[in-house]
Amino acid sequence: MPIFTFREPGWSPMQEMESLQRRMSRLFEDTFGPVSALWRPGVYPLVNISEDHDFLYVRAELPGINPQELEITVHEGNLILRGERKIAGEEKDVNYHRRERESGYFRRVLSLPTRVAPDKVQASYKEGILTVKLGKPEEIKPRVIKVKSE
Repeated sequence: MPIFTFREPGWSPMQEMESLQRRMSRLFEDTFGPVSALWRPGVYPLVNISEDHDFLYVRAELPGINPQELEITVHEGNLILRGERKIAGEEKDVNYHRRERESGYFRRVLSLPTRVAPDKVQASYKEGILTVKLGKPEEIKPRVIKVKSE
C-alpha cells in the first residue's frame, strides 16, 4: 500500500498524515510493546507548575530518588532539576519481557512564568513528590490602588 494516495475530491493531507502516524505507532508497538502517552524520552520528571499571590509551586514526580542527591538551581528565569534515578535489585543476566522503569541521570530545565526571589526558594520531598516553593519578589506582586475622591 502506498504511503500517500492522491484522491480527487475530498482528499485530505491531514488524514493521510494521521493514517501514516497510526501505522508507524502500530509498527513501534508491535516491535517494542505499548508506550505510555505520558512518557516521553527526555521529559523526566513529570511536573505541575502553579501559583498563588505570593509563590510559584513546582511539584515533580520523583519516586525512589534520594532527596539529598537532588540538585535544584534557579538561574535566569529557569528552574533546573538534576539527579539520578537508581533502580535497586536489577539483575544483569536476565531477559526482560517488559522494561518500563528506567534508571540513569536526568536534567530538567523549566522556564518559570514569572521572576522569583532567589532568597525565597524552599524545597521539600514527601512520598516521591518534590515540591519547590519559589517566592515572588514584592515588586511584581499585584497591588491594590485606592482612588482618592476630592
